[in-house]
Amino acid sequence: MKFFVDTADTAAIRELNDLGMVDGVTTNPSLILKSGRDIIEVTKEICDIVEGPVSAEVVAKDAADMIREGKHLATIAPNITVKVPLTWDGLKACKVLSSEGHMVNVTLCFSAAQALLAAKAGATFISPFIGRLDDINIDGMQLIEDIRVIYDNYDFKTEILAASIRSVNHITDAARVGADVITAPPAVIKAMANHVLTDKGLAQFDADWAKTGQKIG
Repeated sequence: MKFFVDTADTAAIRELNDLGMVDGVTTNPSLILKSGRDIIEVTKEICDIVEGPVSAEVVAKDAADMIREGKHLATIAPNITVKVPLTWDGLKACKVLSSEGHMVNVTLCFSAAQALLAAKAGATFISPFIGRLDDINIDGMQLIEDIRVIYDNYDFKTEILAASIRSVNHITDAARVGADVITAPPAVIKAMANHVLTDKGLAQFDADWAKTGQKIG
């Protein structure tokens, strides 16, 4: 499974990248706003940090303008993935951009039918939003399972990028049902290392070691 980090915080990206935990990055207008930086400037820096795909999102609503913005974003770096919304115009833009050789991430997917359309339009990635479905009492993980079955049935090459990740359980469940990629905030990825029994075991080891009166090195 590939790990993408969902942030425009370059310091957080560098930390995870140095540990080999970053296969790519996803950004969106909300994350750009949070960074307080110019979209081109911060996206270029992110592309310089990581070798994998970096999603940069268009903000236009009609296909022609999405295509224009997407082509502009693609000039930032070779590893840019143009991010478009799962609307009819977004699918039109996806078809054109992918046909011209650009990576495309179709985002805001909430149904298997939408995911099927994105694959037909040539999407590199489809981004089903797990957490937002869970928020309205719909099983987000079931959507990942349904898309996996459909894509495997017809040998679609579009990768399932599980998004709107809220917890470590979301990551492990997405891995279990066969998502190709997850994208999550840095804090959630780092939380994967935590376990109460690990902490308890270390506390016991520390206490016992102190009783030996020894030092290493």
